[in-house]
Amino acid sequence: MSRKILLACTLLVMAISIAEAAETSKLTADQIVDKNVSARGGLRAWREVQALSMTGKMDAGGNNRPTIPVPGTKTGPGMPAPRSSEQVQLPFVMELKRPRKTRLEIQFHGQTAIQVYDGSNGWKLRPFLNRREVEPFTPEEKKVASLQADLDGPLVDYAAKGTKVESEGIEKVEGKDTYKLKLTMKDGQVQHVWVDAQTFLETKIEGALRRLDGKYHPTAIYYRDYRLVNGLMVPHVLETTVEGIRQTEKIEIEKVAVNPKLDDSRFAKLP
Repeated sequence: MSRKILLACTLLVMAISIAEAAETSKLTADQIVDKNVSARGGLRAWREVQALSMTGKMDAGGNNRPTIPVPGTKTGPGMPAPRSSEQVQLPFVMELKRPRKTRLEIQFHGQTAIQVYDGSNGWKLRPFLNRREVEPFTPEEKKVASLQADLDGPLVDYAAKGTKVESEGIEKVEGKDTYKLKLTMKDGQVQHVWVDAQTFLETKIEGALRRLDGKYHPTAIYYRDYRLVNGLMVPHVLETTVEGIRQTEKIEIEKVAVNPKLDDSRFAKLP
């Protein structure tokens, strides 16, 4: 009798799990997005956000990380400084303002690297690479910057941004069920976003292709450690992975300010 009861209980659990999975898979792309926006604080709350400021530390250096090389001893005249073999963390300040304006400052050995984007054009100053003149973004950097989502992310008000969203089913991300969404931007660019099936918060976002050794590698950004800030759910750890590269890149956000006063001059061409 006990075996029959055990079997019955097992079948009941399986039936419930199947029913829950079936119910979960019935959600449309619009429903998933609605639940995501609600979980992050609500559409009205995000529409009221005009600017964000974040401070924290980011990984830099490491032989496998090309984006923020750490200075060292030059190998010859005019040669760039080699990257450190060890990962180090550098203090940063990131400022975001609508529409799609960004400013990033990174501190290293008393010097400040600055990168700004005014929504159309970008400039950078990298004194720790002995480049003390303001340089414009390269065409590739400009393209990557133009594809970055607004400060509220790619899903909030996606239709108003001219984005089409489609559901591509359920996938496991780090052992958890997530909804895989396909986003087609108004310019035809495609990006994928994974939304946790329980919390409905973004857990993974497809990043821009990264060129290494003459080849383009897929990237992904994992969103972790969500915290409530002024009624908004904001991830405080962002970890980027590059296909084929063992070392990851982590950003740890220590403080977030909502709607700080940021003058447009903060995002203009550097003097």
